Amino acid sequence: MAPEKKYQTILVCQQNGSGEAKIAGIRKYGGRLFKIKTHDIDTPLPELIDDTTPYLPARLEADLILDFLKHPDLSTDLAHMAHRQGIPVVASGKKILQALTPPT
Repeated sequence: MAPEKKYQTILVCQQNGSGEAKIAGIRKYGGRLFKIKTHDIDTPLPELIDDTTPYLPARLEADLILDFLKHPDLSTDLAHMAHRQGIPVVASGKKILQALTPPT
């Protein structure tokens, strides 16, 4: 029997450090309840991205995804990927059908 996991894995997808304050807060107040992984995009992006594959993770391995991506094409495709895998996404302040989008 596999050992029971004692933490929730959160994948933070961010551009140019846009999620760092939230990551710091989770680490400060979440203690050992969360394992945080980050997917960072720090390169300039074109206005329109037809194929987001080079920019997004190949596999989503998380219990929850926090979307701090600024590019709408990336956020939309990330939400679709997560939806297909049954992983909830929180994308505050965005309008994406497959994501929880609380107001900012």
